[in-house]
Parts: sequence; structure tokens; C-alpha cells
Amino acid sequence: MILTIKVKPNSKNQSIEEQPDGSLIVHLKSPPVDGKANQELIVLLSKKFKVPKSSISIKCGLSSKNKLVEIPT
Repeated sequence: MILTIKVKPNSKNQSIEEQPDGSLIVHLKSPPVDGKANQELIVLLSKKFKVPKSSISIKCGLSSKNKLVEIPT
């Protein structure tokens, strides 16, 4: 499954909002420095979808707020 995700780093709270079009808005506490926000995103998604962190990959947008993330089903 490939998800379209908009990341909002440096937020006060961690949260995942599902949009009507199926995309997600993810609020992260980490800053977008040295991949910290991407690591936090992968941890958060692994908990939500109950899959191992190693099986989640960011296909597009490593340094962008808009990302395509692949999660096994």
C-alpha cells in the first residue's frame, strides 16, 4: 500500500489525521534535521499499522514535506 503523507515537523503533539481523500497529515515533534523527522514518521506509522519499522520505506520526498510511503499489507 502506498500512502500520500504531508508531514508537519516541530509540532507540539504527535498525531495522525486521515483526510477524506485517503491521504494523511502527520504532526511530528522532531525537527527536519538529519532525518530525525523521517525516523519519527516511520516509528509512528509502524505503531499505527502494526508492521515492523524495517518494512516501511519512504519512496519519494525524503527531504520534502510531501511524501510517498510504502507500507506492506
